[in-house]
Amino acid sequence: MKYIRTNSLKRLFSLKRRSFGEEVPSPNSSLGDENDESFKILPLTESPQRPTWKCFSFEEIFDATNGFSSENLVGKGGYAEVYKGTLKDGEEIAVKRLTKTSTDERKGMEFLTEIGTIGHVCHSNVLSLLGCCIDNGLYLIFEFSSRGSVASVLHDENLPPMDWKTRHKIAVGTARGLHYLHKGCQRRIIHRDIKSSNILLAADFEPQISDFGLAKWLPSQWTHHSIAPIEGTFGHLAPEYYMNGIVDEKTDVFAFGVFLLEVISGRKPVDGSHQSLHNWAKPILNQGEMENLVDPTLEGAYDVTQLKRLALAASLCIRASPIWRPKMSEVLQVMEEDEVDTERWKMPEEEEEHEEFWGFEDLEYEYDSSSSISLHDSTGSS
Repeated sequence: MKYIRTNSLKRLFSLKRRSFGEEVPSPNSSLGDENDESFKILPLTESPQRPTWKCFSFEEIFDATNGFSSENLVGKGGYAEVYKGTLKDGEEIAVKRLTKTSTDERKGMEFLTEIGTIGHVCHSNVLSLLGCCIDNGLYLIFEFSSRGSVASVLHDENLPPMDWKTRHKIAVGTARGLHYLHKGCQRRIIHRDIKSSNILLAADFEPQISDFGLAKWLPSQWTHHSIAPIEGTFGHLAPEYYMNGIVDEKTDVFAFGVFLLEVISGRKPVDGSHQSLHNWAKPILNQGEMENLVDPTLEGAYDVTQLKRLALAASLCIRASPIWRPKMSEVLQVMEEDEVDTERWKMPEEEEEHEEFWGFEDLEYEYDSSSSISLHDSTGSS
């Protein structure tokens, strides 16, 4: 199996290097349907350079991580470990290593899929892949995010509360990164695991979407994927996904809505009593009591206009029916435009009743308890 993996990866490198020489579309060339009058082109803040990455030697990453010292271990998931390292030129890196204890071959394939998915991605709000190593195992090498993840900063009681300006910057930046994955890439990418622990922070708190182990390509001629088994994170799964295995852009939109609520409220996606954040927030959003969503540790220090925009965006994203959820381009419009046409997003009464009918919190808990479903912990990394 190691022989197959290694040669598959070498072919991947060969294909990717050739694809970098092809014409790359301009940032605005694939942002949406030009016939859609409601669509407004939004800046993606895409980096002008084309992505480049290389094959690192095992000696390079071994030396950089001080022999994968436990002191350099900065993250650990179900099938991978992440180590901080420093290259000889002083550049700080993060090395993601497939653990030797992982015997699930599917996890190895997911690891390879992550390379194929993000190898061509180039955006300031998506974590950059520097390269990989296929000697003595499988390794991905990324830029090191010095601030850690949004989850680690937001929920660390030993740190001061995250101020509103930073929260707003993280929310908008993450939306731009997700918009890019859906509309700005050469191929449509569905992340499938948008959550605060997968949003890393650069030194200036610029958010970067990471961990593409569950990501899927979605060909332009396909409307959705049907996926089994269902994988993701408890508290973030869209109802159409965990009920029917249907995955498309709206799956990420739902998870982003939960992420927005987490950033606004400072609450975790699932509390100690297994209540999901979106079920807690829905009555508050429906009653228009946006101030009751805000993290009390902010002590009222927030921008009311920005709060209303983010709260409205979250309320649209977590709708039970994907038909009534916005696309990420529309989410950005709601978050950034001075005036939002709320009437445009008003659902018919029968649809609103259907929304009230959805009590899918119990369904999520049932799936989380099932041995046939692989759901990641809401505070851990996959």
